[in-house]
Amino acid sequence: MGAQTTVVFTDLFGSTSAFESLGNARATQAVTQITTWIAKIVESHGGRVVKMLGDGVLALFGDTRSAINAVVEMQRTHQKRMTQIPPANRMPIRIGVASGDVEIMAGDCYGDAVNVAARLSDLSGPHQIWVNAAALDGANEADGVRFRLLGPISIRGRAEPCTVYQVDWQEDVTTDFLTMQADLDPMRDGPQTDALGGQIELTWLDTKKTFKSFELPIHIGRVRQAEFVVNDPRVSRTHARIDWRNGSVMLVDVSSYGCWVRFSGAGSDLLLRREECVLHGRGEIALGSSFADLSAPTVSFSVS
Repeated sequence: MGAQTTVVFTDLFGSTSAFESLGNARATQAVTQITTWIAKIVESHGGRVVKMLGDGVLALFGDTRSAINAVVEMQRTHQKRMTQIPPANRMPIRIGVASGDVEIMAGDCYGDAVNVAARLSDLSGPHQIWVNAAALDGANEADGVRFRLLGPISIRGRAEPCTVYQVDWQEDVTTDFLTMQADLDPMRDGPQTDALGGQIELTWLDTKKTFKSFELPIHIGRVRQAEFVVNDPRVSRTHARIDWRNGSVMLVDVSSYGCWVRFSGAGSDLLLRREECVLHGRGEIALGSSFADLSAPTVSFSVS
């Protein structure tokens, strides 16, 4: 029987392009500096580094609160460090956290929580922390930390969907920084072999369009150049972008007034302002005005 443990999996986003721009020697040095620093953060919060994985770190924590505190400190400190680095050489961190049964064997670890943490790291975007519900037991929303429900997400190799939250860790992040995050194009960072099979259907009034995963990203907006046009004065010229990232459909708000997302049969409405979320199943997106405004321009979506 494995022990209930919290697994943290970190990955450096954009390391492939850093090797191209910096060369092998300098990029290896930069990656090693960051992963060594991550290991020190883990240990300072009572965690244990299991192994380094090139540009990633796999670590274990005995309790969820220490794990969440550690990954929040990583993101906040690394954000400040990156302001001293030329944009082309920046390598943001993306993090997956999962609590569950873990088997320790010959210095390595195995189990569902290890697989979930690794997959959440892959699915998350730069600067993000994605966690399973169990990883929030005992953790507190404090010091600017907020837990935002992303909903049930299918994890490869797992029969049941996993309820996933995003840990919002930004304390005093300017709008410009959030905009920089939203403008990142994760499709450029790796192969697109996962892009076969997925699709999203969008409906607004009499307009219905289906976009295959390999056709993404597409834009929702008021201008005719948008792939999905919603002609309403509350909708920004380019209001939102829909990306395909590592097997998931992502909604990225790039508007002036935000998007509200409502999933069929799940929880409260989700407000996005220069933020992003995973779209799954069926639901609705209100553009520029909340669902409380019954006349709000609302796009229905269905992901399959």
